[in-house]
Amino acid sequence: MRDANTPTAPHRARKRFGQNFLVDRHYIQRIVDAIDPRPEQRIVEIGPGQAALTRELLAAMDAHCATGQAASLDVVEIDRDLVARLTNEFPADRLRVHEADALEFDFATLAADAKLRVVGNLPYNISTPILFRLCEFEDRISDMTFMLQKEVVDRMAAREGSGERGRLSVMLQYRYRVEKCFDVPPGAFRPIPAVDSSIVRLTPLGIERLRPKDEARFAQIVTAAFTQRRKMIRKSLAAWVNADTWASIGIEPTARAEDLSTAQFVAISDWREES
Repeated sequence: MRDANTPTAPHRARKRFGQNFLVDRHYIQRIVDAIDPRPEQRIVEIGPGQAALTRELLAAMDAHCATGQAASLDVVEIDRDLVARLTNEFPADRLRVHEADALEFDFATLAADAKLRVVGNLPYNISTPILFRLCEFEDRISDMTFMLQKEVVDRMAAREGSGERGRLSVMLQYRYRVEKCFDVPPGAFRPIPAVDSSIVRLTPLGIERLRPKDEARFAQIVTAAFTQRRKMIRKSLAAWVNADTWASIGIEPTARAEDLSTAQFVAISDWREES
């Protein structure tokens, strides 16, 4: 896939973009296997970097193409130097490169004819904002597979009762099925990060998911509960729920935020809306 015009000089990772490039072929292949891409799917990679994953995604998709045909995908990259390398290496009909900040990019423009499969090694310094940004396109996404800091993935997947459960857990789990796939060690990257990484898959629950009567109020209540997570729920949410109401909505007032299920947070939000 590389041609004679492809830049050979190494790219210097930029801290301001949170760049740590995956270089271990074993883990690259494991990620591709987890994604299992097909040429008829609309796949979008966030932060392709030096295209280590991009090349293997295209190769895996090509393996399912008819003779004489080739797959293509979209990538969103903010670093203009990497954009230049990508456009130089790949023909435009193979790789549609969008030079943009993923926090501002309108993913809906890529979902006109099919739902998106979003993948990527997300910059650790802005991974949570990107996840919340993608929630805005929930109905246009088929699934998402990301590499993130292991600590973040553990919080994303934490169930009720876990000390790792927090606002991120609830706000994602009421929209998606969150599955941790496997861990990736620091040595698989250059430069080597100071943290472990994990692969996570998020699949929209669609019509199956609980929908609060007011999503903005739901978000406010979840935030308030975890802002004072050491307090019992009757204290952290005293401004939202009367003391004599907890029994009627089936929640133990001495519980803490991490003990509540997503459904219980929805129940609190809906009670507040109705009251």
